[in-house]
Amino acid sequence: MVEILLRRRDVNPDKPDMFGQAPLYCASGNGHEKVVKIPLGRDGVDPDKPDNDSETPLSRTSLNGHEGVVEMLPERHDVNPDKPDNHGRTPLFAAACHGHEGVVKTLLARGVNPDRPNINGRTPLYNAAWNGKEGVVKMLLARDVVNPNKLDKDGKTPLDRATEECHKGVIALL
Repeated sequence: MVEILLRRRDVNPDKPDMFGQAPLYCASGNGHEKVVKIPLGRDGVDPDKPDNDSETPLSRTSLNGHEGVVEMLPERHDVNPDKPDNHGRTPLFAAACHGHEGVVKTLLARGVNPDRPNINGRTPLYNAAWNGKEGVVKMLLARDVVNPNKLDKDGKTPLDRATEECHKGVIALL
């Protein structure tokens, strides 16, 4: 049904709901690759259109770990793979926090800033360490630009947070 509606020319595929979420945002966030392809192929659709919290379709799908959609969205020239939301969280930040290694790898290959902090000074490495995501921590530490000693606004480092949570594997990496 969704495909039929989105293929109609009299349906606006970029019209947001009350939360500012357009159909592409919703399909991306749920990992519906076949549905995502339809609005991406239409003129007048903004694939980087944020919702009311300034979260983009790429941010939402990165958060949820949908690798196929993460690979598709940045193929459009008008998608910024490093675009932060109102809290300074980028797609990489979201993926790192949840340990989505495939998504992290894809975004790093797109040239995103792996050390970009959010509004609280927390980086993708910081949140991966805090949440015990060893694979992501390894990937980020392999980047020369990533500072493992960067302090957040509370004066905490990734090692501090990993230690607080007893993430022994992450502690050993840091």
